[in-house]
Amino acid sequence: MEALWVGTAFLLGLLVSRLGLPALVGYLLAGFLLHALGVRSTPFLHQAAEVGVLLLLFSVGLKLRLKDLLDPKVLGVGGVEILAFGLLAFLLIPGLPLALALALAFSSTVLVAKVLEDKKELSTYHGRLAIGVLVLQDLVAVGLLAFGGEKAPSPWALLVLLFPLLRQGVAWLLERSGHEELLVLFGLTLALAGGEGFRALGLSPELGALLMGALLSGHERGTELSKALWSLKEAFLVGFFLEIGLREGLKGVEGGFLLALLALNLLKSPLFFALFLLFGLRARTAFVAGTYLGSHSEFALIVALPLAGGLAPGLLSTLALGVALSMAFTAFLARYAHPLYKRLEPRLLRLERRGHHPDQEPTRLDGATFLVVGMGRTGGAVYRVLEERGEVPVGLDADPEKVERHRAKGRRVLYGDAEDPELWERLDLKGLKGVVLALPDLEAKLLAARWLKERGFSGLLAATSFHLEEDPALEGAGVDLIFHPFREAGEKLAERVLEAAAIMDGVSYGRSQQMGSD
Repeated sequence: MEALWVGTAFLLGLLVSRLGLPALVGYLLAGFLLHALGVRSTPFLHQAAEVGVLLLLFSVGLKLRLKDLLDPKVLGVGGVEILAFGLLAFLLIPGLPLALALALAFSSTVLVAKVLEDKKELSTYHGRLAIGVLVLQDLVAVGLLAFGGEKAPSPWALLVLLFPLLRQGVAWLLERSGHEELLVLFGLTLALAGGEGFRALGLSPELGALLMGALLSGHERGTELSKALWSLKEAFLVGFFLEIGLREGLKGVEGGFLLALLALNLLKSPLFFALFLLFGLRARTAFVAGTYLGSHSEFALIVALPLAGGLAPGLLSTLALGVALSMAFTAFLARYAHPLYKRLEPRLLRLERRGHHPDQEPTRLDGATFLVVGMGRTGGAVYRVLEERGEVPVGLDADPEKVERHRAKGRRVLYGDAEDPELWERLDLKGLKGVVLALPDLEAKLLAARWLKERGFSGLLAATSFHLEEDPALEGAGVDLIFHPFREAGEKLAERVLEAAAIMDGVSYGRSQQMGSD
């Protein structure tokens, strides 16, 4: 049975990825197809799906910042959206329980986190806004589950307030977990312990895994732990998307309710967009974050299960299909969110509030000779070498905290998102000898390169490439110099090994000659 699940998910995932869609759309389709063929979910698949979700949210927690959650824009937009959308769903769909109407206001934590992670945007300004809204929704979910019929939180749930006290001990264990299988086992233990611990207190296990990851947020080995868990998390998450279709299938789907769900789905992104604008964000940030938050949430199914006895026949299966279709639709839009904004930019900018925005980007580089886009380890090293050689580099990064860390070292680094066409349209490029695209995401590099060429930039355009198959796309976008960090680092190491070996051979030869003369 397991081979059938995995094989079907692989084939449909491969098919939809060839069509330019995220593989998770194929996994959703695989679940419905298997259900139609008489295959049903099992306790094993349910457990695998739950482990996948816990690992994903634990990984998100590793990148979570408390100040992002307490941001007035997150609290304001998230709170107003829940009330406004929940009320709209309650009025639009007769007989819908209030708890379920509010649950429809939530966005899919699993989908948004996966999209942000795949696009390397978890640390960007719009990524942090989206995750902050999702965490707020998870917190509201605790009370909503109790209202919807799940057991009320235990009085011992107040112990969660002492949760931050665990940080020092957890960090101590992380530092002693090595770099291989013990590190993976440590991360898996924390994710499962957070989930089970919160479940025992009558709270959301997903929230527990997320907060357990947040204990290590900002730790110097947090990124290493996230990378170590990546493959394990991806494999288990396939079970989550399969189970959505396998749980109810298409039996008894009610057309009117399905259309109402899809109509509501179309309204969610515009509502988020309007609210983000109202709270003073730029049109681009509001559009991208709103697009990512546009799906219905798997949480709607969790709330609906204890209510199933009082729901109309077929409502649960219709709800499962509606959630799955909204995820597929949102995943498709998210894949093209940045190019889509480029097309709509003239119209959307007219809706933007005037004045200073918290996500404001630079328009001048003030005498810089090189622009380094992406200030991670590679970009930081490029900046340092350029500065040592007498050039005047300026760094650009979409992670506000990374920007502050570099500024604390005395480096000139500005906040800016390379996938934002408005940045390249307004940025004064005069005097630049070259631009280095040291970004981890291929799509971000391609978009930035194309927009630079559209601006008529004639200086050197260099970019990193982590896979040889990326090279033709980068060359087609106008990149002049391609650097392969892993391969060229190996070549450099081989050169140094040979140099060191030659020196040692010379020393050994000299010693032997000296011994012979003695």
